[in-house]
Amino acid sequence: MQHNDFIHQLSWADIPAVSQNMARRCLLDLLGVAASGTQTQLSQIIRQHALEQFGSSNGGARLLFDGRRCSAAGAALANGMTIDSIDAHDGYKPVKGHAGCGVLAALLGFLEHGQNSSEAELLTALVIGYEIACRAGDALHRSVSDYHTSGAWVALAAAAVGARIMQLSQSQTSHALGIAEYHGPRSQMMRCIDHPTMLKDGSGWGSMAGVSAALLAKNGFTGAPAITLSAPEQQDIWHDLGSEWLIDKQYFKPYPVCRWAQSAVIAVLNLQRQNDFEASDIEAVTIGSFHESVRLATAQPATTEEAQYSLPFPVAAALVHKQITVDEIDGAGLLDKQVQQLSQSIKLREVDEYNAVFPARRISDVSITLKDGRTLESGPTEADGDPEIPLSEHAIDDKFKLFATPVLGRTQTDTLRSYVRNMGQSADLQQFNSLIYSNNFANNLSHGKPS
Repeated sequence: MQHNDFIHQLSWADIPAVSQNMARRCLLDLLGVAASGTQTQLSQIIRQHALEQFGSSNGGARLLFDGRRCSAAGAALANGMTIDSIDAHDGYKPVKGHAGCGVLAALLGFLEHGQNSSEAELLTALVIGYEIACRAGDALHRSVSDYHTSGAWVALAAAAVGARIMQLSQSQTSHALGIAEYHGPRSQMMRCIDHPTMLKDGSGWGSMAGVSAALLAKNGFTGAPAITLSAPEQQDIWHDLGSEWLIDKQYFKPYPVCRWAQSAVIAVLNLQRQNDFEASDIEAVTIGSFHESVRLATAQPATTEEAQYSLPFPVAAALVHKQITVDEIDGAGLLDKQVQQLSQSIKLREVDEYNAVFPARRISDVSITLKDGRTLESGPTEADGDPEIPLSEHAIDDKFKLFATPVLGRTQTDTLRSYVRNMGQSADLQQFNSLIYSNNFANNLSHGKPS
């Protein structure tokens, strides 16, 4: 199916039941991460920035779990970066990045004023966004040597969902995609790996660029053709659009840290469960992993961004606390002396065999020497949550509750979980909107950590 036809003609009934359920699963997971993300300093700064710098004359769009309004582009920026502020949202292995974060942020803003704001339309547009984003990311990675953040290719998906909801013409849609590709943030991901900051994965910026592109195209602004969609040498990426559903191939993270660190976290947790030892029993830890994982080298993070883009720190936190939640990689968790000490002692080594199969597989192994003389070996380990090792529906629900309940409370969390799990029938989004925008700013801030 041609890109523009797919964007405008796809219906909810055209999507297989498995993919429909995956859309609900992705939406639930993203909302749980978003609720948790509102508590970060990053989110508080970017939301205030959006309110101050992105005003709106037409009612605008609301900020997630906040309720205040700014423009659709500003909301896409702030909501995308809020989700991205906690590195626990879904991703797609071949593009080493995340489609859902920026797509949902764009989609919600457009739906506030869409003519067909039904549950089925929300979920259909979400699927469209994933399908466009994942293929655009594949095309960009194939054609450009630098490894760019997700925002570089999510911008096209954000423009696509805008074109869908605003019912742009075929010509306007092509221009929207071209504008989005041209202005998408081609930021170099490994710079933020080596120097972790609030820049993160560029998703919010890409979402903002895509929203702006669709709005500009609606008003007659023109853009060059989107090469990632139209180049003849890339058409094999797009030939199965509408028949092969890449949303089904997303991974889900059990823990709020970079995916590249999660196989090592799971390896040490497995060793602890199997051998019943404490962190205080450890003499030495060595982690073998692929090059990109070993680049996550910050051993004593001062910020949650540094902790989320670290390999040794979350592994140490997992060994000390036997879990990794947001509490272990933010606030007081960063100051835990036992975790800091163990983190700084962990040795990292790059493994050629693991490099050879990245990004299709993300493998790590861990060797732990105990003070009693035993050496424990994990062997090659991959993270739970990949399409090949999927998290159960129960695990997704538990994760959502873990992330959302501290911010939303148990009643709202349970109601939102049940609602999303059954979405697809209602002709309006009134109840959904009341659940995701109901927390006013004062209540939201009262849960937050001091800036």
